[in-house]
Amino acid sequence: MTTEFTPQHWAGAVGVALIVALWVDRRWGEPRVKWHPVVWMGNFLGRAGDRVQRLALQDPDARDLRVFVLAALMWFAGAALFLIAALLLQGVALELPWWAAGVLMGLLLKPVLALAMLKSEVCAVEAALAESLEAGRERLRWLVSRDVTQLTEVQVRESAIETLAENLNDSVVAPIFWFLLLGLPGAVLYRFANTADAMWGYPGVYKGQNWAWAGKWAARADDVLSWVPARITAVLLLLAAGGRGWGLRRELRAEARKTPSPNSGWPMAAMALVLGVALRKPAVYVLNPEGRAAQAADTGAAQVYASKAVLAQVLIALTALLLIAIGV
Repeated sequence: MTTEFTPQHWAGAVGVALIVALWVDRRWGEPRVKWHPVVWMGNFLGRAGDRVQRLALQDPDARDLRVFVLAALMWFAGAALFLIAALLLQGVALELPWWAAGVLMGLLLKPVLALAMLKSEVCAVEAALAESLEAGRERLRWLVSRDVTQLTEVQVRESAIETLAENLNDSVVAPIFWFLLLGLPGAVLYRFANTADAMWGYPGVYKGQNWAWAGKWAARADDVLSWVPARITAVLLLLAAGGRGWGLRRELRAEARKTPSPNSGWPMAAMALVLGVALRKPAVYVLNPEGRAAQAADTGAAQVYASKAVLAQVLIALTALLLIAIGV
């Protein structure tokens, strides 16, 4: 039996899906690697990237339009593959009653959300730091691409907090934003673009491979899709800090513009401001330079702010969906 599709049906399904996805994330975390769609995305991009690199000019100053076009075509091919799968699965779900559609869509949405894993990984860095500086550096290496060998204890902690703030957008707020706008295909497209940027979007040579032109499309696509969500993430972090946080909104813009990325500076600057700490990338930027040095307690506080920010986003979304459902 086919269920009639209405705005109320859609709003109810999306609301249930959000709750289910976040509950499953908190209760069970990530699915097994062999069943994880983001791992599938990474496998596709890894193989495609290898093919691109076979043709790429390894001179970072060379203008390599041929490889730029090839990499963009590979990106579109992968995006289309996952988009078609998401559209088909969402179509199947929407044939069900709204509550059942929501449960199925929530289970399908969960793999592109990773709040529990993100918090766990940042917590692991702090736990490793409690053992030794070298252990903290080694654990941080799992999360960042920068050289960690010379980082101090404070710098390791700052890097972990920055990672939490940046990936709060990439792994939670942005996928939810695009899910609310475009359904499961929107969330999947964003996650594919973000994964491609993480694997290809380097401005030059990385690990012996030149991505200056090979990764340019992936980097720009992620910049576009992350532009609005990154700023929403920053505002949500300010809201999570209550009245004190909202009073920092004027400082936020100036601090966010200090990073080379047009987007990552927003959640990172917001986190630095609400914690009252300075966050640094050596020789690149200092966010909230008047802030104190990050302490162990700040790692826990950052996780609390991240959770509150996601809760705020979900409550706002559910309120809007409820208004749609009752026909306001």
